[in-house]
Amino acid sequence: MSIVLVGVNHKSAPIEVRERLAFTEDACAAGLRSLVDGQIVREGLIVSTCNRVEVLTETADGQLSDTTERVIEFLSRSDVLPRSFYEAHLYTHTDDQAVRHLFRVTSSLDSMVIGEPQVLGQVRRAYSIALETGTTGRVLNRLVHHAFRVAKRVRTETGIGANAVSISYMAVELGKKIFKTLEGQTALLIGAGEMAEHSARHLVNAGVSRVLVANRTEEPAARLANELGAEAVRFDQLSDYLAEADIIICSTAADHYVITEPMAREALNKRRNRPSFFIDISVPRNIDPAVGKIRNVFVFDIDDLESVISSNIREREREAERAELIVNSEIMQFQQALRALDIGPTIGALRQKLQDMARLELTNQRKRLGPLTPEQERAVEALLMSTVNKISHPLLSHMRRSYDASDAETIQAWRDIFGLEE
Repeated sequence: MSIVLVGVNHKSAPIEVRERLAFTEDACAAGLRSLVDGQIVREGLIVSTCNRVEVLTETADGQLSDTTERVIEFLSRSDVLPRSFYEAHLYTHTDDQAVRHLFRVTSSLDSMVIGEPQVLGQVRRAYSIALETGTTGRVLNRLVHHAFRVAKRVRTETGIGANAVSISYMAVELGKKIFKTLEGQTALLIGAGEMAEHSARHLVNAGVSRVLVANRTEEPAARLANELGAEAVRFDQLSDYLAEADIIICSTAADHYVITEPMAREALNKRRNRPSFFIDISVPRNIDPAVGKIRNVFVFDIDDLESVISSNIREREREAERAELIVNSEIMQFQQALRALDIGPTIGALRQKLQDMARLELTNQRKRLGPLTPEQERAVEALLMSTVNKISHPLLSHMRRSYDASDAETIQAWRDIFGLEE
């Protein structure tokens, strides 16, 4: 058996190529049905995200080149997409390198942002689609589950995901440090753009109980509030809502200060000096720097966040080195599991053949034993099977050792002696 992986990612191809190659979930299922023919491509799954499109397959030994060609042609979608458009951006990995690549992808070592957790869920979903479509079997099932195990080890045994490396996520992590927990807190988003949306989703996941959205144009605020189960508020009443918010994230295109020192002091008085946390991710800044000098008011701007993020990225890169060691050790373990999987059918077939021979001989000699009760019949057969298993055990152990030593000639000799198919 051989494993083949063909694909593109954010390193090998620009977005114009990746978006043309991308699969919807329905297209994944339909594509897998056409790709997996049970002969050249025996198993398959497709991982399709904004950063990568990869086709993972299993094939018979000696079919590597045919399988690779079939997958590359498959990506053209029946000549809808010319090969010349994407072929130069493709990479191909086989066997151990394919295993290594999948382990690194699932562990987020191959991501645009090292350590980001979303890719594991994306691989899980790709695997679920392949399972539902019926295009995975004993090899890819074992491989993908092993990849999940590797990802879990990397996540628990290293600090690769411990330090925030996106501005929106960093904002939430800083909020946790100030308030210890975000549960029960109220957040106010000023602006309804992409950065505000990402921040809001992180806040909701972190347990914030109430999210307010203010924007000069009401429609984007209403849309975002509707998506998040939040509350859209009037931009011209910003001063009133500042007092209600524990966390304020400002992300607008205004060219002036949206929040001034007097506004912040008034809000703090209404809050009876309870702390407020301001994050200004606008360029130019929308929060007057003087706000940060007020006692019990904490202000971070984009430079503050990026400084912490740069430090966190370096820390993740150090942790990634430890994660690579885990991947290397798990590749060796998977090789052993795959070898056991490959020799398993041969050993099972030999054991079954020996048992069948013993049962046939018992049938031929049965009359010599005379009348037996049902209990005696079962006892005789059990004794016979036990004897066969004890005699065959050294033989089967020797076969396993030969396989572990890659002694293909000895394995084939046993197959020939007992008339076993490969």
